[in-house]
Amino acid sequence: MSKRLMTGLYWFLAFEFALGAVTKYWPGDTIFSSAYSVKFVDWGYPPWMRFVVGALEAAAAVLLVIPDMRTRFLGAATLMFVLTGAATTHIVNHDPAVESWAAPTHLLIMGVLALANWPADWRDLLRAPAAPTA
Repeated sequence: MSKRLMTGLYWFLAFEFALGAVTKYWPGDTIFSSAYSVKFVDWGYPPWMRFVVGALEAAAAVLLVIPDMRTRFLGAATLMFVLTGAATTHIVNHDPAVESWAAPTHLLIMGVLALANWPADWRDLLRAPAAPTA
């Protein structure tokens, strides 16, 4: 894939998560959904948890646009953490698929980006450890 296309993908994803972070801080309904202040309570979380999730999304969005493999890895790994919680929340609360598809889809994308930006050769994870020498 070309470098410009990948850079565009990182910026697009960063924009999505920055916008998601803003909606977590927004006090009322947004054009995308009902108020997260209500949603988080309905899901069983304390109301302040939306600020934590929003801050993690915002920080990860910034990390994704910094053209360094380590920072992009940290951004993708942070979002994997957040999105695992989001996907699990949707499953546990039996949310309809129309409200739940984005979290697992983005989780898969972040997994691919985390592997693509792994600070070492990611294939090392799949190799058998070397036998110790005496």
